[in-house]
Amino acid sequence: MSAAPETAPVPARWGGHAKGTRGYRRLIAALAFAGVATFAQLYSPQALLPRLSWELGIDPARASLTVSLATIGLAVAVLPWSFVADRIGRVGAMRAGILAATVLGLAGPLAPTFETLLALRFLEGVALGSVPAIAIAYLNEEVTRSHAAVAAGTYIAGTTVGGLAGRLVAGPLADLVGWRLAVMAVSVLGAAAAVAFIGLAPKARGFSPAPRGAGGLWAAASTVVRLLGAQLRNGRLLMLYTQAFLLMGSFVAVYNYLGFRLEAAPFSLPASLASLVFLAYLSGTFSSGFAAKLSLRYGRRAVVVASTVAMTAGAVVMVADSLAAILAGLLLFTAGFFAAHGIASGWTGAIAASGRAQAASLYNLGYYGGSSVLGWAGGLVFHAWGWSALVLGIAAIALTTAFASWGVHRAGR
Repeated sequence: MSAAPETAPVPARWGGHAKGTRGYRRLIAALAFAGVATFAQLYSPQALLPRLSWELGIDPARASLTVSLATIGLAVAVLPWSFVADRIGRVGAMRAGILAATVLGLAGPLAPTFETLLALRFLEGVALGSVPAIAIAYLNEEVTRSHAAVAAGTYIAGTTVGGLAGRLVAGPLADLVGWRLAVMAVSVLGAAAAVAFIGLAPKARGFSPAPRGAGGLWAAASTVVRLLGAQLRNGRLLMLYTQAFLLMGSFVAVYNYLGFRLEAAPFSLPASLASLVFLAYLSGTFSSGFAAKLSLRYGRRAVVVASTVAMTAGAVVMVADSLAAILAGLLLFTAGFFAAHGIASGWTGAIAASGRAQAASLYNLGYYGGSSVLGWAGGLVFHAWGWSALVLGIAAIALTTAFASWGVHRAGR
């Protein structure tokens, strides 16, 4: 009797890097640098808006287009980037996007006209969309499931450092060397961070590429459409996308126009000093990681709602004509926002049983769509009715979002 043929061993399914391992540390460090390269460049003009408005003779809402057009570019690019990442890999797609954004960022300060600058900012946003479109999917594929929420919170904390670095470099430097060289300095910082990301990012082990060729392309496109349709029919995911639009839009509106408020009477702060308010971002660096740990104990639903209520309280406090009260309110508002965002962004991957890259991209579409639309529209409110109307409107948006989240995520942890 002949022996039964030997069967090849089935390769073990990749379970992901566990917290504390070398691969986990490298992955988190790489994404932190990617966050610096992305968000330092994306939001650096925010610290320069009063100066741009004054030097170019434009109103605050028009000046804010240097931020809004970049985030519009990012918003429309997140879905295409997720499609590209499904074919060439997560790391490769992020690498290509960051490098392209760095080149465009270095070209921006050389723009001869404001319109050319806006066009370059839009294209830079398109390139920068690679990181937020892909990073959470990359985390969910490469980190153990039990540590995915903590890893996502740590990544969000890294993005706050990037956003803070860009603003703190651009604001004070603009008073010394002008806004063009200040933006150029941030682009150089982004280039250095991009190099660090490329050197640190570990090879993907949980990624399966989409089939190549015309048939594979059509099949991949059909699959993406099917997955998007399924996600848009999921009430809990729709709530997360709506939350991202409203909260991010509110957050950007506050930071877009706070400089105008502080540089006007009764505070009359110089631009270099007013830009230091972005240090409030450090509260978000802490709160996003802390909220991830709290979610393991109390559940995501409770932490997201509590964080959004904290945003509401912070916005109400900022109505005061006291600098100390505005700063205290800003700290609470910022901490609440990043805590809610850190949990919600990771929650999309947990809710979506398949198509995590597309789920993350839809979240980012809402997130940066809100940044673009409400970040610009807030300038119209501020210009017409003033600071108090802006922050009280934002408080109403945040509180409504908290109630809606509590109702939609009835059984969600």
